[in-house]
Amino acid sequence: MRRVVAPGDDGGMTTSSTPARTAPRTARRSVAVVNGYVVPVASDPIENGTVLVEDGVITAVGADVVVPDGVPTLDARGRWVLPGFVEAHAHMGVMEEAEGWAGNDTNEMTDPNGAALRAIDAINVEDEGFRDALVGGVTSAVVKPGSGNPIGGQTVAIKTWGGRTVDEQVIREAVSVKSALGENPKRVYGDQKKTPSTRLGVAKVIRAAFVDAQNYAARRDAAEAKGEPFDRDLAKETLARVLAGELYWDQHTHRADDIATALRLADEFGYRLVVNHGTDGAAVADVLAERDVPVIFGPLFTSRSKIELRNRDIANLGALARAGVRVAITTDHPVVPINFLVHQASLAVKEGLDRDTALRALTVNPAAFLGLDDRVGALAPGLDGDVVVWSGDPLDVTSRAEHVLITGTEVYTWDAAAADGRGAGRVVERGERFRA
Repeated sequence: MRRVVAPGDDGGMTTSSTPARTAPRTARRSVAVVNGYVVPVASDPIENGTVLVEDGVITAVGADVVVPDGVPTLDARGRWVLPGFVEAHAHMGVMEEAEGWAGNDTNEMTDPNGAALRAIDAINVEDEGFRDALVGGVTSAVVKPGSGNPIGGQTVAIKTWGGRTVDEQVIREAVSVKSALGENPKRVYGDQKKTPSTRLGVAKVIRAAFVDAQNYAARRDAAEAKGEPFDRDLAKETLARVLAGELYWDQHTHRADDIATALRLADEFGYRLVVNHGTDGAAVADVLAERDVPVIFGPLFTSRSKIELRNRDIANLGALARAGVRVAITTDHPVVPINFLVHQASLAVKEGLDRDTALRALTVNPAAFLGLDDRVGALAPGLDGDVVVWSGDPLDVTSRAEHVLITGTEVYTWDAAAADGRGAGRVVERGERFRA
């Protein structure tokens, strides 16, 4: 059950001044979260700490922060205070829940090379998954096309709440290009009696597309040097950006042999590889560590639903981390509901993952892997004021997110007195925030 928070409701904050009216975009407010057990993640925890956010940006974190006059305060006494979690691999908004085929825009399975496609063009910010994200303390997500194509399209990093449109929630419009190896693309196009129907066919499609992009970039640069006109090609242009290091290459791959192919292709073309899923990655953990290739691991709460998942094991995440691989955790929402992101980390700790690494896998690491660490992933001056107050240690499955702030604006509150004392979450709905 959700109850709408009216504009200007500070969700439990106390202030000596009248709250400002919500701006007609993702609001950037000032607030001080005080008296909490502050876990910046990128630095040591702070007892009785304060996180000061001014105009949506963190300006101070510490035990002796002076709160300026007029800045609202949120008392986190007895609570844990962490940065908002970062979901590095999600399909919220493009694979809408409870909408059937009409809300499923995850895969454009009519052309193996979907480099010209963009996830942002299919995101419905009213998908229920965005509300679920707030419940789980997730304030940022990289939304990606699916894995039906060898090359699926461009990804986008967004806040999980706050804008009238998805464009007003964008952190970075072009983050990476999603690609898939393994069973999914060979099944999709094999069923159509088209290339690729094998693993070698999938690799061929990717290699040929990059060769075309290399040739395209050379012709483009030559035309520019001569001052001659040049016809643009959206797919080749996107892949040329991958080759230039402007975009990451998000490689869907589960099996160890497919991970080896991902490394081989990255060697051939020199792009910045990020392994997505990597559920069999423990078998090649030393190789990944030697090459410093990060892994966005998961989802963890699934069955072995296909052959390439035979070796899926939550314990594999800890094995990767112990080998020196930098790891993040994904729900692959809606494969696993996004509000279970932190619970996946909890069970990974149970199965051998170091608890500090688990927290980094939800925050600092995913932000760093995809070039978002100048905005999100930690509590530090200069980063966005995305702050979550937890009832206790978030890795304790009985803890819950009680206050969720995005750029200093409270967008979700747990009301323990609601629903006849059973408690209920309150989301600041867009229709209320932006009503004239």
